[in-house]
Amino acid sequence: MPPLPSELRRDLERAVVRAREAAEAGAKASLAVLGVAAGAAPAGLTGDDRDLRAAIRARTRSLGGGELDRGIDGLVEEIAYEHWHRMLFARFLAENSLLLHPGGAPVSMAEVAELAAEDGERDPWVLAARYAAAMLPGIFRADDPAHQVRFAPEHRNRLEGILAELPAEAFTADDALGWVYQFWQTKRKKEVNDSGRKIGGADLPPVTQLFTEHYMVRFLLENSLGAWWAARHPRSPLLLELEYLRFRDDGTPAAGTF
Repeated sequence: MPPLPSELRRDLERAVVRAREAAEAGAKASLAVLGVAAGAAPAGLTGDDRDLRAAIRARTRSLGGGELDRGIDGLVEEIAYEHWHRMLFARFLAENSLLLHPGGAPVSMAEVAELAAEDGERDPWVLAARYAAAMLPGIFRADDPAHQVRFAPEHRNRLEGILAELPAEAFTADDALGWVYQFWQTKRKKEVNDSGRKIGGADLPPVTQLFTEHYMVRFLLENSLGAWWAARHPRSPLLLELEYLRFRDDGTPAAGTF
């Protein structure tokens, strides 16, 4: 598959930045409905919602070093990321014919929406995540409270709209999945860099989590393993395919012979 064209990459970055803002707004609204920061649970909560509130409050304290107030921002970021990641990954799988129905057949997001309606599930992305969780249980953990928080329809629809605006090519390009993780940190990275403060702790991930592009990987691979091979097999026809492999004037690999 080809890499993302530069114009589509810019469109993807703008979409992911908007998605983070929308997802964090949705997370804040859902936590307010659950009364996570309040001393007592709201009167209208069901038994399941009360259980979820208790689990979320425990998770919040964990993120805040035992203090509820200190953990709220981290919880908002976590819930926002989990919701967007679930939706994004489901479409990546679907566009590449890798999202599988429990029966084993690949399904599109349109088919997931039909199946969700038949099952009485109002959010097809929940069903898509359920399918993905069965395939990748280490990524989509059904017992994680952050996965169980539901967004209100207006916030869910906004995220779905952002995702629907992106063409299929954004999900089938060779490097697209790598870029979306970097783009999730775009705004946060700018905030940290503009602050001028010493970078450390929670500031490290948004500043240092950068996608390694295809040509960078090839350069590293060809000037390590490729250099080792060239030193031992200088007449190998494989060397003609290593366009990033560098040599000294004497014909030995520039990176050394290892």
